[in-house]
Amino acid sequence: MDVEMSYLTYLVVSVAMTIWVAHTLSKNGEVFLVKCFGQDEVLAKSTNHLLVVGFYLINLGFIGVRLDGWNLDQVGLIPYVGSKIGVSVLVLGGMHFFNMIMIARFGRTVSGWVRTNEYQNGPRVTPPPLPR
Repeated sequence: MDVEMSYLTYLVVSVAMTIWVAHTLSKNGEVFLVKCFGQDEVLAKSTNHLLVVGFYLINLGFIGVRLDGWNLDQVGLIPYVGSKIGVSVLVLGGMHFFNMIMIARFGRTVSGWVRTNEYQNGPRVTPPPLPR
């Protein structure tokens, strides 16, 4: 396996994995977002789309940055490429859990703000308290 093939393998595996994870999170996360945003499907879909765009930007940027600084003279190519992909997987997982924590923490608050602004002439909607 030559150096160019190592780069290509890393890029193909990392980008394909990012696309698969983003698709899976988007598809299955929308149900969660609808619940977090008090059944507001429009807000949930919009937020879901924004999360996917941010997910792609951060992960593809990280994958690109990881292309720099490969020291292929000291180790075998397969373990080195594997470790690069492994770090990308860890970052994907960490980002997923960070997003879930933020959505769970702030989802109901955002939903309350939106409902309050929509019904300014009617009764005020108080968001439920945040979990501690």
